[in-house]
Amino acid sequence: MQQTTNPIKLALIPVKALFVSDSREGILLIGVALAALALANSALSEAYHALFHSPLAWSPIPKLSTAHLWINDALMAIFFFVVGLEVKRELVEGDLADPQARRLPIIAAVAGMAIPAALFVALVGDDPTLDRGWAIPAATDIAFAMGVVGLLGNRVPASLRLFLLTVAIVDDIGAVIIIAVFYTVQVKALWLLAAVAVGCIMAVMNLRRVDRNWPYIVATLVLWLCVLHSGLHATIAGVVAALMIPMRRADDTPFLETVEHGLAPWNAYLVVPVFALANAGVDMRGLGIEGLLAPLPVAIAAGLFLGKQIGIVGAVALANKLGIARLPEGASWVQLWGVSILCGIGFTMSLFIGTMAFAEAPMLYEQAKIGVLAGTFASLILGYVVLRVTTEKPED
Repeated sequence: MQQTTNPIKLALIPVKALFVSDSREGILLIGVALAALALANSALSEAYHALFHSPLAWSPIPKLSTAHLWINDALMAIFFFVVGLEVKRELVEGDLADPQARRLPIIAAVAGMAIPAALFVALVGDDPTLDRGWAIPAATDIAFAMGVVGLLGNRVPASLRLFLLTVAIVDDIGAVIIIAVFYTVQVKALWLLAAVAVGCIMAVMNLRRVDRNWPYIVATLVLWLCVLHSGLHATIAGVVAALMIPMRRADDTPFLETVEHGLAPWNAYLVVPVFALANAGVDMRGLGIEGLLAPLPVAIAAGLFLGKQIGIVGAVALANKLGIARLPEGASWVQLWGVSILCGIGFTMSLFIGTMAFAEAPMLYEQAKIGVLAGTFASLILGYVVLRVTTEKPED
């Protein structure tokens, strides 16, 4: 018997396909970022600002006195926990475990962080109030960049998708190190010692292959609380806790991967969008050309849009010429250039570093957001266009 097809379901197939592909997270972030900008520049701007920045009537942790602080210091710890899980999986069993496979992405990622930072410093000059933002254009947003690649379907070779993903993961490792080393203001020894003790307990749990969820949940919460009060940024606790999760259970079934898959949808569809909604809104009414072309936003936008391209393509060309590493299989130089442009999509990590770089200077953070959004959307549009017009979609 021939099965009839519901015409409504048939009509919705393209829409469904869009949102079950790699593009869905990028599409969501674009929508949230535009919504935040719209709210910040509308009659609801005061309400939007008050929602996130007004003191809460009560908070179980006095240090987190606003919704914005809860989002950036608590909710984003989940984001970094998922990043840590992904990094560990890649280092132990993924592409970063193979020295040959990781060589080119690591070289590209390091150059792709160093050149944007150097370009930023060159453009802001000797202004000490702006120098703290040097790391903002060094970041790449994995979800956003991979989302744009998802929109292109199989036009982008699998080797280049893997290259982009690996570069972004190495980029995240670098960003975490930068946050821990350069954006720690004052360390409180007792809280830090307590955090180290909790970390050691989690390491023992790992070695003994404790494979139940609740001990790790409790230990991670305690670790986060200790790090929050230690002077280090609280989100570092998320990365440390993730590295302590065993790869496998006692019966040799996957443990870390199961945890990662369980948290990934919450991270993609709740944590990151809420962070974007709270941080991407910038009131540009009355800003004028002088505000848009101020040294800080120009330096950040240039670092993301130009620095990433120069750093990554230059590093790959040099490595290829010296015989250190080869161009990804099946990829052309134009396609590599298009992917390097997409690495200029900083967004989540760039905005996050901006909150720490200019925590004591709200006006500068507002300028930094302009630079991040300008560099991100310029990289998104040009990268998509380059890959779209220079590649052909293979036959299925």
